[in-house]
Amino acid sequence: MRVPFEDIAIIVLNHREILLTHPVLSACGEYGISMFATDDAHQPNGVFLPFLQHSRANRMLRMQLAASKPLVKKTWAAIVRQKITNQGLALDFTASEGGTQMVAFVQQVRSGDVTMMESQAAAFHFARLFGRDFRRSQLIWTNAALNYGYAILRGAIARGLVAHGFFPSIGLQHANEQNAFNLADDLIEPFRPVIDLYVASHRSDDAADLLPIDKVALVALLNVDVLMPRGTMSVLTAIEQSIESLIRVLDCSNEKLLELPSLIGLEQHIVEG
Repeated sequence: MRVPFEDIAIIVLNHREILLTHPVLSACGEYGISMFATDDAHQPNGVFLPFLQHSRANRMLRMQLAASKPLVKKTWAAIVRQKITNQGLALDFTASEGGTQMVAFVQQVRSGDVTMMESQAAAFHFARLFGRDFRRSQLIWTNAALNYGYAILRGAIARGLVAHGFFPSIGLQHANEQNAFNLADDLIEPFRPVIDLYVASHRSDDAADLLPIDKVALVALLNVDVLMPRGTMSVLTAIEQSIESLIRVLDCSNEKLLELPSLIGLEQHIVEG
């Protein structure tokens, strides 16, 4: 089967003997395709991003650097609220307890998340979704699946940021000097519950390894429907709209212009017509 380059957004290289020619890499750059390398455990450990010479890159850099602290803090608070809201929806979709508490967490988020509701909600969310003994450091299928899904999602967001002229190393809340994707790590937060919901709905044996079929399904989550202010669309399209809305936030100094996804299940997006 042959697939046109223009129909591809993500490529995951999951075999140690794959060899690529320069024309293939050049074509991936030309068509805006992100390509992931994987390590010996078959987890994504590197990403090739297109070098897109955006016509407004300098303007975008100036806007990112000029963003006021109050605007950045309010924007981060909006991201945290939507993340926690989606975590609560994931609990509801899996018939897990705790949805009411997640609503309470949302109401306690302040500008800049000074009350650390994000971390408190995350600990509560994982304990209700995967069990009170669950730890993110455990070497189990659940964590392998979460890590794989998050890595793919992060790369897709980084791709979108670069395509729109952002400098992804300049984040809102994340500010690690050694992290080239701080801004991607900000915007990923409301999208993470899509991965959480899938993993919680499909895990069976935490002693089992992550299989190729699991990885294919996790990549396919980029095509799951979410609800955006402009309607229902795939995660990949929602990422684009969130990034475009962030431009308006910075340009107009108004965090209320930020558009973020709401979790509505795991239905694959269907293109009509």
